Amino acid sequence: MTLDYALIWAGLIAFAVLAYVVLDGFDLGVGILFPYVQGEANRDQMMNTVAPVWDGNETWLVLGGGGLFAVFPLAYAIIMPALYAPIFIMLLALVFRGVAFEFRWKSHARKCLWDWAFAGGSTVATFAQGVALGALVQGIPVVGRAYSGGWWDWLSPFSFLTGVALVIGYALLGSTWLILKTEGGLQQRAYRFARVTAVLMLCMIGAVSLWTPFLHSHFMAKWFAWPAMLFVAPVPLLVLLCAVSLFRGLSRGQALAPFLSAMGLFILSYIGLVISFFPYIVPSAVTLWDAAAPDNSLKFLLVGAAFLIPIILSYTAYAYWVFRGKVGETSGYH
Repeated sequence: MTLDYALIWAGLIAFAVLAYVVLDGFDLGVGILFPYVQGEANRDQMMNTVAPVWDGNETWLVLGGGGLFAVFPLAYAIIMPALYAPIFIMLLALVFRGVAFEFRWKSHARKCLWDWAFAGGSTVATFAQGVALGALVQGIPVVGRAYSGGWWDWLSPFSFLTGVALVIGYALLGSTWLILKTEGGLQQRAYRFARVTAVLMLCMIGAVSLWTPFLHSHFMAKWFAWPAMLFVAPVPLLVLLCAVSLFRGLSRGQALAPFLSAMGLFILSYIGLVISFFPYIVPSAVTLWDAAAPDNSLKFLLVGAAFLIPIILSYTAYAYWVFRGKVGETSGYH
């Protein structure tokens, strides 16, 4: 049996991007919510919930970007010139956010400045990620084997919508994470945040889902042509179930169910995106197999990934296990 190495690598990179979204999503969401929570003690508690894991979460971003460069060089060469601006903005915002984690605890006189660096870096990085995603979904103009668009093609009404949608989505993940990890007044405030962002998130899922099929004919064929629509019908149904579970968990004051339900919404939205894209890596322009490196290179890289990915999974799981439990109002984990 001949293995399809391009398809295997597409699955691994898709998994790395999904892991980044659901893991770094909630700690970016905590930063997005930062300006809406008053009191130094509350903000300290919010940062303490993500301080042990935020940098490890970003490992998946490096793996996804590095994997794209090594495994699908043609796609990398097309996508990067098209999205230089939002990706550069995202990386710069992540730098400000990372520095804020360290400086906020040391620079007491300018703590407010670093609060805004943390909140602003989180919000801008998230918005830039959403814009880049929207620009990729709406399509990148390609002539031959190169990007043929302009400097501002990445900014459009659709990419702006996806940018706002991701900010709201990460805020939902952040609020449900705070519900899971905190107690008392901060947790009650997080419940209020979660109820508002959950409604907004479902509205955004609906808006993006209705707009996306009209961007490319093969998107429309995947979701609204018979009998293909029978195979994708479970996705919106599962989204509905996750939404019911989310609101039920919030109304009953549960801690874990809202977080898992919010993650479920992200995972299902991501699955819907993968369904729409396949078999393209650049919609309507470049397929997975057209963009892939030679099989010999893919085999060689797969050997390294077979060792690297289990290690990343292991230390990520260990970090979350060690820092499990609630974060107190005046202390660390207990």
